[in-house]
Amino acid sequence: MSPNQGSSVPSEHETVGAYALGILDDAEATAFEAHLAGCEWCAQQLDELAGMEPMLAALADLPGSGSTPAIGDSLSARPSPRLVEKLVDEVAEKRAQKRRRSFYMIAAAAALIIAGPLAAIAVNSGSSGGGGQVTASSAQTTFEAMSDKRSATDPASHASATVGMQQKDWGTQAVLELKNVKGPLKCSLVLVAKNGQRVTMSSWSVPNWGYGIPTAKTEESRKPLYIGGAAAFKPNEIDHFEVVTFDGKKIVQVQA
Repeated sequence: MSPNQGSSVPSEHETVGAYALGILDDAEATAFEAHLAGCEWCAQQLDELAGMEPMLAALADLPGSGSTPAIGDSLSARPSPRLVEKLVDEVAEKRAQKRRRSFYMIAAAAALIIAGPLAAIAVNSGSSGGGGQVTASSAQTTFEAMSDKRSATDPASHASATVGMQQKDWGTQAVLELKNVKGPLKCSLVLVAKNGQRVTMSSWSVPNWGYGIPTAKTEESRKPLYIGGAAAFKPNEIDHFEVVTFDGKKIVQVQA
């Protein structure tokens, strides 16, 4: 069904049949090719109609059909080699653009895969279970081994954050140490690059008892949160880090 079915105004979509049969003049064919380069629907219809040309030509010349050989010749005509070459080049370019977009999406997914294992260390040091303790210990160990660290305390929220950074071939590995934050909250560690781009490096939930509360009654609440993340930016390309809630409230900002 044509995208413009029900409309009395002709559109470029309706020209696909005439183009496939080669009955457009040069100006009309050139105009349709420009439309075809960006229209998936017309490209699909052209592929389907291409295989019907011999059959249409044969029907046009059947005895008793009232047609003439000239009509059959017209129906069986194909676009000129010049037009076909131009069309192929334009379609190839469109498909190449799609492949590039797919590559970028795959690259973004790969970055998340890299960040995933690091984000998985969003377990408090006091979490129950041997697996959780090992994961949190690994995050804390990585953080303590990092020589490049930046710290800040927000005067309004009183949250304290220290971000450790380590340059990698693919960008920057970071581990956040977060203190004096009470829940329930859902938060993210956001990298803000010098060019203005924002990248969410990791996210987590803060339970009711919070993290790194110095006056807390339980050891679990007094221990800070250690959580890792990764980004494609080098350390010298980073302006600052933000710990923000899912509803956009900034808890603390750390300059890089």
